[in-house]
Amino acid sequence: MSAPISLDIPHRLGKEGVRARLDGGIGKIGRLIPGGATVEHRWGGDTMHFTIGAMGQSIDAQAMVYEDKVHAIVNLPAFLSLFSSQLEAVIRAEAPKLLK
Repeated sequence: MSAPISLDIPHRLGKEGVRARLDGGIGKIGRLIPGGATVEHRWGGDTMHFTIGAMGQSIDAQAMVYEDKVHAIVNLPAFLSLFSSQLEAVIRAEAPKLLK
């Protein structure tokens, strides 16, 4: 497994605002993946744990919610780690849209 993709997404929504946006927007991830994907999530305190399943691969990720940012960690399986730089660019571009 490759090193996880880690990023911070700044916001001014407060924890509750971010939680509501993430709950309402997490399903959008599946539409970004050609052929679609399944997305399952659960909350553990202020951390959303989610799994994205597509094309026979499973990606585990966490989003830790803070008052001024969301810290996300995306763990790629070995096969997808070959495309980690491209996937990181997409994640960095698309992740902030989940908070809008």
